[in-house]
Amino acid sequence: MDEGNNKKKIGIFGGSFNPIHIGHLALANYLCEFGGLDGVWFLVSPQNPLKQHHDLLDDQSRLELTRLAIMGYKKFHVSDFEFHLPRPSYTYNTLKALKETFPENEFHLIIGSDNWKVFDLWHEPRKLIAENKLIVYPRPGFELNPNELPTQVRLVKAPLFDVSSTFIRESLRKGKDIRFFLPEAVYSKIKQEKWYL
Repeated sequence: MDEGNNKKKIGIFGGSFNPIHIGHLALANYLCEFGGLDGVWFLVSPQNPLKQHHDLLDDQSRLELTRLAIMGYKKFHVSDFEFHLPRPSYTYNTLKALKETFPENEFHLIIGSDNWKVFDLWHEPRKLIAENKLIVYPRPGFELNPNELPTQVRLVKAPLFDVSSTFIRESLRKGKDIRFFLPEAVYSKIKQEKWYL
């Protein structure tokens, strides 16, 4: 019997999640319920000291918002794994460390079609594809031909969510009531702390 069949299929969804919103959650939900994954780990990226971003909440606050967002859904997990790795945290190194630390899981890297278009610019792109499984989800304006993708790369027909964290931050700054773009607990926390204003 193939040992790989016993492994849990875990999607790795990395990002700054600044803040996490319904687009992130709906996509991950879709991949668990319709895309063959047993779970999705939201890997919150640490702040890059070389790239100071005036809009970027500190690591612990973004982690807290992500934890609030996934409450009650057992297939989601929030991870600060990259916080404990050498910087900068390249995806190739992160996946290698994840596989060593959690050998009971089969990890699938989740990226948008916009990122796939510039994948050659990533650190060790050929090794990333050769040694890992990738799931690419559609992003508006970045259509892909599934027949042109390597066998390790799977294009999913997930619903298109044209929502971005930039849109969320700008809307909050303008005083817009965008409660339905964020999980209730996340929206409440942001309002309470007056973040992104």
